Amino acid sequence: MGSSDTTGPHAGDVGSIESWLVSAGRDRRPGAPLNVSPCPASNFVLGGQRAYARDDGTRSWDALEEIVGGLEGGSSVAFASGMAAITAIFDQLPTGATVALPDDCYQGVAGLANAGQSRGRWSVHRIAVADTASWIQACAESDLIWLESPSNPLLVVAELETICAAPRKPCAILGVDNTFATPLNQRPLALGADVAVESVTKFIGGHSDLLGGVITVRDSALLAALRQARELAGATPGTLETFLAVRGARTLAVRLERAQRNAMVLAERLADHPEVLITRYPGLASHATHKAARRQLKGFGTIISFDIRGGAEAADAVCARLRLIQHATSLGAVESTIERRASVPGQEHLPPSLLRLSVGIEAVEDLWADLDRALRVAVEV
Repeated sequence: MGSSDTTGPHAGDVGSIESWLVSAGRDRRPGAPLNVSPCPASNFVLGGQRAYARDDGTRSWDALEEIVGGLEGGSSVAFASGMAAITAIFDQLPTGATVALPDDCYQGVAGLANAGQSRGRWSVHRIAVADTASWIQACAESDLIWLESPSNPLLVVAELETICAAPRKPCAILGVDNTFATPLNQRPLALGADVAVESVTKFIGGHSDLLGGVITVRDSALLAALRQARELAGATPGTLETFLAVRGARTLAVRLERAQRNAMVLAERLADHPEVLITRYPGLASHATHKAARRQLKGFGTIISFDIRGGAEAADAVCARLRLIQHATSLGAVESTIERRASVPGQEHLPPSLLRLSVGIEAVEDLWADLDRALRVAVEV
């Protein structure tokens, strides 16, 4: 993209990213609430900054966008969900566009891309996440280069530094779903991406109680286009959801630090467990893209995927026998969750016994005791 740069306040303004999370997005006028209050308003008295919430937003939206924009190093647009945000990016493509998509990506994005291809809106080319040469070629030929790193759920880390630096087709958009890494571990815009996307539902919200998404960009024309896409589609975030997302963001740094520490311990133990066939975690030296993870990521994240002996039946039995870890979809919350991903429509191609574990902030020895017991009991059945 080639327009003027747009950046608002950023984490460096207060010293560290941890301090930014706590201090940003507040109303500092004397007498104002310390925390931005929910603003349940659809319209406003005319003559001021806002007229209609769908068009002009609310102070609640502003707070969330300021926080995430500062984390990612750009300007943000908040949406009703992560998929609403990603759809707005795809909507920027001309008819007949070419989309480069990872072979391992969120099934919602794959479904969106396939639906558009079936209607003749664009053509889709799938590329292995670790195939850097093919991604470089795609940058020169594609209108949208879409990356997830680490990927979902195989946790492959792309060579983002190299790919983002590659020459791109004029007007092409290179977007990175930064949900798994979070902007505390990885900042795609600083590497040269045009777009960074967060599912606020996950780590930023952090409590399994909201849906939301945020796009961050540095290009002013793209920022305006995305805001218009949100307005025209009505993909606006809810009042309560933005309030909860801001509250959740305040503790992101401490939650991530604890959960990542837990994840490293569990990954190392799962890798040695007799009932586990393979453990995928970017922090393990055995991981195929561990070197890239060490170069690019400040932390290795909180997601582990692992395959167990006994196939799908044994994996389902593990999920059923866990007591502390919740058998639920989604990820990035204070509680640990697990699911067999091949049971999800659109993910049937995955190994049948693959379990995706989102590690929370519980005591790590309690988590391990729960996992170890469930693994041993399930395989015996």
